[in-house]
Amino acid sequence: MSGSERREQLIRISRTLFAEKGFDGTSVEEIAATAQVSKPVVYEHFGGKEGIYAVVVDREMQKLLGMITEALSASHSLAKLERAALALLQYIEEHSEGFRIMVRDSHAASGTGTFASLISEIASQVENVLADEFAARGYDPKLAPMYAQMLVGMVALTGQWWLEVRKPGREEVAAHLVNLAWNGLTGLNPSPSITATAREPTSPAKPRAGDKGLRELEKAREKEMKEAEKVRQKEMKEAEKARVRDLKERERLLKEAEKAREREEKIRQREARLAERAARLEQTDPPGVAPVRRSEAPE
Repeated sequence: MSGSERREQLIRISRTLFAEKGFDGTSVEEIAATAQVSKPVVYEHFGGKEGIYAVVVDREMQKLLGMITEALSASHSLAKLERAALALLQYIEEHSEGFRIMVRDSHAASGTGTFASLISEIASQVENVLADEFAARGYDPKLAPMYAQMLVGMVALTGQWWLEVRKPGREEVAAHLVNLAWNGLTGLNPSPSITATAREPTSPAKPRAGDKGLRELEKAREKEMKEAEKVRQKEMKEAEKARVRDLKERERLLKEAEKAREREEKIRQREARLAERAARLEQTDPPGVAPVRRSEAPE
């Protein structure tokens, strides 16, 4: 098994163990025993349990974040909300182990940890959707961040509940989620259902401005939001570049460690061959000394 194949094997095994027992309940000894390797092999690839846990969590976070980001690319706000809810439930259904890992050691409402970080990242994207919707309806766009946290938190906690019960079905749960988020308690539809996933974009409603001053204020708010979005996008790009550089550096260090291990293995094999050859030489007679014949031995 090559070094990269062994690395992927250890990641798969650790993912299952972390999902079943959590970070604290899983040991390097158990990971190594399940993979039928020695503990030093695990340390060689990841530096310890923390290293392999970080890789597993990072992969799951990127997978779920990618699904949510794709869902939010829909044209209509309602379709975005529906697709995002479906994407989360789909991830829970198809990648249950990964979702358990993210929520086991960090509750969504705790404010710390990996899952809370993921929720904040998703909320920052939903914030943009809500800001546009608020501006179109004449509401204060500055309230969008708060509403984004409320909305994403509701969906995330519902996902944690559905992880265990799995009833009703994915689309029905998503429909009820969207029903509450979109219509509110006073306007609940008694029999909600998911609409078509592709809808034509609707014309935004004009801001409810009563006079010229309010319209100017609204324009100023929109300009402020656009500037803030540019800054946020720049920060996200810089953070992504830093993460990519870090991953490349870790990959380089792992490759160097693998090469060093291979060199050490070759040296050990060479020393073993030399030791074996020396042992064979010691078993033979010293050179230049002829063996004594029985007939020539003195009486």
